[in-house]
Amino acid sequence: MATIEIDIVSAEGQIHHGQASMVFAPAEMGEVGIAPRHAPLLTRLKPGAVRVKQADGSEQAFFVGGGILEVQPHLVTVLADTAIRAKDCDEALASEAKRRAEEKLANAKSDVDLAKAQVELLQAAALAEFLTKIKKTTH
Repeated sequence: MATIEIDIVSAEGQIHHGQASMVFAPAEMGEVGIAPRHAPLLTRLKPGAVRVKQADGSEQAFFVGGGILEVQPHLVTVLADTAIRAKDCDEALASEAKRRAEEKLANAKSDVDLAKAQVELLQAAALAEFLTKIKKTTH
Protein backbone atom coordinates (compact mmCIF):
# COMPACT_ATOMS: atom_id res chain seq x y z
CA MET A 1 0.00 0.00 0.00
CA ALA A 2 1.30 3.45 -0.89
CA THR A 3 1.99 5.82 1.97
CA ILE A 4 2.70 9.50 2.41
CA GLU A 5 5.04 11.04 4.98
CA ILE A 6 3.44 13.37 7.53
CA ASP A 7 5.01 15.95 9.82
CA ILE A 8 2.99 17.89 12.38
CA VAL A 9 4.92 20.70 14.04
CA SER A 10 4.07 23.66 16.26
CA ALA A 11 5.99 26.33 18.13
CA GLU A 12 6.58 23.75 20.89
CA GLY A 13 8.35 21.42 18.44
CA GLN A 14 7.60 18.31 16.43
CA ILE A 15 4.33 16.67 17.49
CA HIS A 16 4.25 13.79 15.02
CA HIS A 17 6.33 12.28 12.23
CA GLY A 18 5.47 9.11 10.35
CA GLN A 19 3.86 7.40 7.40
CA ALA A 20 0.14 7.45 6.58
CA SER A 21 -2.18 5.95 4.01
CA MET A 22 -4.43 9.03 4.30
CA VAL A 23 -4.45 12.37 6.12
CA PHE A 24 -7.55 14.45 6.91
CA ALA A 25 -7.24 18.11 7.90
CA PRO A 26 -9.60 21.02 8.69
CA ALA A 27 -8.78 23.37 5.82
CA GLU A 28 -10.30 26.82 5.88
CA MET A 29 -12.77 25.92 3.12
CA GLY A 30 -13.67 22.52 4.62
CA GLU A 31 -12.08 19.21 5.51
CA VAL A 32 -9.56 17.88 2.99
CA GLY A 33 -8.37 14.33 2.49
CA ILE A 34 -4.83 13.79 1.30
CA ALA A 35 -3.72 10.51 -0.22
CA PRO A 36 -0.23 9.54 -1.42
CA ARG A 37 0.82 11.37 -4.61
CA HIS A 38 -1.70 14.18 -3.95
CA ALA A 39 -1.29 17.31 -6.06
CA PRO A 40 0.68 20.10 -4.36
CA LEU A 41 -1.48 22.29 -2.13
CA LEU A 42 -0.95 25.15 0.30
CA THR A 43 -3.88 26.24 2.48
CA ARG A 44 -4.70 27.68 5.87
CA LEU A 45 -6.10 25.46 8.60
CA LYS A 46 -8.90 26.33 10.96
CA PRO A 47 -9.01 24.93 14.51
CA GLY A 48 -9.98 21.27 14.52
CA ALA A 49 -8.82 17.68 14.14
CA VAL A 50 -6.02 16.39 11.93
CA ARG A 51 -6.53 12.65 11.49
CA VAL A 52 -3.72 10.39 10.34
CA LYS A 53 -4.84 7.02 8.98
CA GLN A 54 -2.09 4.40 9.29
CA ALA A 55 -1.43 1.66 6.74
CA ASP A 56 -2.92 -0.90 9.19
CA GLY A 57 -6.22 1.04 9.27
CA SER A 58 -5.76 2.55 12.74
CA GLU A 59 -6.09 6.30 13.18
CA GLN A 60 -4.27 8.90 15.25
CA ALA A 61 -5.90 12.26 15.97
CA PHE A 62 -4.35 15.63 16.78
CA PHE A 63 -5.97 18.94 17.65
CA VAL A 64 -4.60 21.98 15.82
CA GLY A 65 -5.53 25.53 16.73
CA GLY A 66 -5.06 26.73 13.16
CA GLY A 67 -2.00 27.03 10.94
CA ILE A 68 -0.83 26.10 7.46
CA LEU A 69 -1.09 22.84 5.54
CA GLU A 70 1.47 22.13 2.83
CA VAL A 71 1.03 19.10 0.61
CA GLN A 72 3.66 17.69 -1.74
CA PRO A 73 3.22 14.38 -3.62
CA HIS A 74 5.09 12.40 -0.93
CA LEU A 75 4.99 14.74 2.10
CA VAL A 76 2.29 16.48 4.16
CA THR A 77 3.44 19.20 6.55
CA VAL A 78 1.16 20.73 9.16
CA LEU A 79 2.59 23.95 10.60
CA ALA A 80 0.21 24.44 13.52
CA ASP A 81 -0.27 27.49 15.72
CA THR A 82 -0.82 24.98 18.54
CA ALA A 83 -1.04 21.20 18.34
CA ILE A 84 -1.99 18.57 20.89
CA ARG A 85 -2.05 14.78 20.61
CA ALA A 86 -5.50 13.32 21.33
CA LYS A 87 -4.04 11.25 24.18
CA ASP A 88 -2.75 14.47 25.83
CA CYS A 89 -6.15 16.23 25.73
CA ASP A 90 -8.58 16.23 28.61
CA GLU A 91 -11.65 18.12 29.74
CA ALA A 92 -9.66 20.17 32.26
CA LEU A 93 -7.45 21.50 29.45
CA ALA A 94 -10.49 22.47 27.36
CA SER A 95 -12.25 24.08 30.33
CA GLU A 96 -9.17 26.10 31.25
CA ALA A 97 -8.72 27.28 27.64
CA LYS A 98 -12.36 28.38 27.53
CA ARG A 99 -12.12 30.16 30.90
CA ARG A 100 -8.98 32.06 29.84
CA ALA A 101 -10.55 33.07 26.51
CA GLU A 102 -13.75 34.29 28.19
CA GLU A 103 -11.71 36.27 30.72
CA LYS A 104 -9.72 37.93 27.92
CA LEU A 105 -12.94 38.67 26.07
CA ALA A 106 -14.44 40.34 29.14
CA ASN A 107 -11.28 42.40 29.74
CA ALA A 108 -10.63 43.41 26.11
CA LYS A 109 -9.61 47.08 25.97
CA SER A 110 -9.16 47.47 22.22
CA ASP A 111 -10.38 46.00 18.96
CA VAL A 112 -7.13 44.03 18.70
CA ASP A 113 -7.61 42.56 22.20
CA LEU A 114 -11.21 41.71 21.30
CA ALA A 115 -10.17 39.99 18.06
CA LYS A 116 -7.47 37.94 19.84
CA ALA A 117 -9.92 36.90 22.55
CA GLN A 118 -12.49 35.85 19.94
CA VAL A 119 -9.88 33.70 18.16
CA GLU A 120 -8.94 32.05 21.47
CA LEU A 121 -12.61 31.39 22.24
CA LEU A 122 -13.05 29.83 18.80
CA GLN A 123 -10.03 27.58 19.43
CA ALA A 124 -11.37 26.59 22.86
CA ALA A 125 -14.75 25.67 21.33
CA ALA A 126 -13.01 23.62 18.62
CA LEU A 127 -10.95 21.82 21.29
CA ALA A 128 -14.13 20.97 23.23
CA GLU A 129 -15.74 19.62 20.04
CA PHE A 130 -12.56 17.61 19.30
CA LEU A 131 -12.71 16.03 22.77
CA THR A 132 -16.38 15.14 22.32
CA LYS A 133 -15.64 13.39 19.02
CA ILE A 134 -12.63 11.56 20.49
CA LYS A 135 -14.74 10.28 23.40
CA LYS A 136 -17.37 8.94 20.98
CA THR A 137 -14.79 7.01 18.92
CA THR A 138 -13.04 5.51 21.95
CA HIS A 139 -16.16 4.37 23.80
